[in-house]
Amino acid sequence: MAVAAVLSRRAYTPLHFPRCRPQSLHRSFNMGYSRSLSSYLVTPAELSAALKKNSPSKISTAPKTVAVCASWFLPNDGRNGLDTFREKRVPGARFFDLDKVIDKRSPYPHMLPSASDFAKAMSALGIKRDDTVVVYDSQELGIFSAPRVGWTLKAFGHDSVHVLNNFKLWVEEGYPTESGEFWDVDTCGYPIPEFEASRVIDFEEVREVAKDYNKEGAEGVQILDARSHGRWTGKDPEPRPGLSSGHIPGSISVPVSDLLDPVKKTILPGDQLRKIFEEKGVDPNKPIINSCGTGVTAAIIDAALSEAGYGEPSNRRLYDGSWTEWAQRVKPSDNLIVKEE
Repeated sequence: MAVAAVLSRRAYTPLHFPRCRPQSLHRSFNMGYSRSLSSYLVTPAELSAALKKNSPSKISTAPKTVAVCASWFLPNDGRNGLDTFREKRVPGARFFDLDKVIDKRSPYPHMLPSASDFAKAMSALGIKRDDTVVVYDSQELGIFSAPRVGWTLKAFGHDSVHVLNNFKLWVEEGYPTESGEFWDVDTCGYPIPEFEASRVIDFEEVREVAKDYNKEGAEGVQILDARSHGRWTGKDPEPRPGLSSGHIPGSISVPVSDLLDPVKKTILPGDQLRKIFEEKGVDPNKPIINSCGTGVTAAIIDAALSEAGYGEPSNRRLYDGSWTEWAQRVKPSDNLIVKEE
């Protein structure tokens, strides 16, 4: 499961949870609960204040704020997210493993899990349906995989989720950290949610968009690609051996590095992000498909668009399989892999 850091030394049995307040009563009981985090991106000071408001009682049924480490690295990086979690983390944080909370039947990495598997992962992490979750990345990368986990929670209807902007600042500003193993998690039943399919677009639909590119009468759907510009042009190799680089016809290169502060590694302020999207020719009034290598950093573009107030969230979808699926499934005769000269 996703919680190797907290459950690897004890058996996980989904059917044996501590008794919890029924969901309907739980929500009713907490109708007056006021959340202190108003924006999707939160500062270290805001997270620290929210964590201090958590009830010290383990038997309390009141919603709490839970810090969740989502550290993940590209396969050619050599580092490991779980090791990073053990080395240094927000005190009391849980670990969400992006390589395990997936559709294990799919040949492509990081495809969304089933609703039941998602619920099991949240249960094992000790997260209740009404808890506020703040996801964060490694200190080294600042912002990388946390927005994907935040986006995943939203896709499964867990709206009380935020992204820390970021753990690098948390450490540099002197907020407390801990290290080592972390075992004391009280698992609890998490209801199987309804998946919001409108947030995702599949291969067949993206292929139709690509085929319609530049055709008269096409809808003008925009595909934004978060990979590095070199991978997008086809000049740099993909991190996965044997996978062709290049891009989907008509896609716009929006490298993650363009959306982050070069020193702090935080997502840039909204006004700067708006300028970037405008300069790249992104039309906020047209549908947007966010993509990347495996559907992870595409969520950074989604978070940046939200922070900039650029376009309607309901007009955006994420291509879950992204380039890894695209490069393996399109046929050479389709001419749907573009390389810049």
